[in-house]
Amino acid sequence: MIGAIDQLLDRQARSWPRLAKGIRGLAQAQTRRVCIDWFDVFIRHIPHRMSSTTAAVDQESVAKRPCFLCASNLDPEEEGFEFGAGFTIYCNPFPIVEHHLTIVYKEHGMQHIAHQIGNMLDIAASLPGYFVVYNGPECGASAPDHMHFQAGSRKLFPIERDVERANGMIVPNYSRNVFVFRGPNRSVLMDRMDLTIELLANATGKRPEPLINIALFYEREEWVACLFPRGKHRPEVFYRGELTVSPASIDLCGIFVVPFEQDFQRITGGQIADIFREVTLPDEVFQEVAAKLESAR
Repeated sequence: MIGAIDQLLDRQARSWPRLAKGIRGLAQAQTRRVCIDWFDVFIRHIPHRMSSTTAAVDQESVAKRPCFLCASNLDPEEEGFEFGAGFTIYCNPFPIVEHHLTIVYKEHGMQHIAHQIGNMLDIAASLPGYFVVYNGPECGASAPDHMHFQAGSRKLFPIERDVERANGMIVPNYSRNVFVFRGPNRSVLMDRMDLTIELLANATGKRPEPLINIALFYEREEWVACLFPRGKHRPEVFYRGELTVSPASIDLCGIFVVPFEQDFQRITGGQIADIFREVTLPDEVFQEVAAKLESAR
């Protein structure tokens, strides 16, 4: 499938002006590395991510606009190819990383991970060298009304190295709470992740789905899945107008997107660590869920 994706990216970069502009924007993006404790975060200034960072995702706002992931609303130049059980792979015209893809379900319907983890694992297994992410509603999905994943090149993907330090399924002293699952058995991973999501729903009272982001990849015949339980959608600095940032999966994986240059120049590693702690699940609730997961082994 990698060959088909390479051909699609090449063809669309020549035929679709919106994507060509996005690729040029990514090539011009400034990236700054900051070290926080023992791990690195790469701050990336990408002006074309402004609409996603500030997207109004409340039900009223979403209902007022046409769904930009439905096939009937795509640019006439946009094309993709089908994959698996009802998905179509498209090039993302507002890339954060190289080879940024959007993987869209054929039918319009709410963003939800229930019964979709297997599909996510299958996509990752078919995309060597890529990561696959899921942004839940109120967790960075600018289209919470249409089921989709994103994927991109792991050429820059800091969390891949970070999770090597995981103590079991937890990464200590990481400034953000994340569950890490790994292994070669698809059904075992699905069961563990489904159980985690159910425990999070019980602990937070958020239904039909708790606030979560998921990032995973497939390497050396095993999957590595990172599940970020969220405490809130956006940090207070966003609402106070101090920093225009709204972390989603890719940000939590260590590529922190800022659309404004002044924010890119002034944001510090300490501020990013504070934002990570603020938007992921509080320690007390996280440890409670982790203990229940351990006892269910």
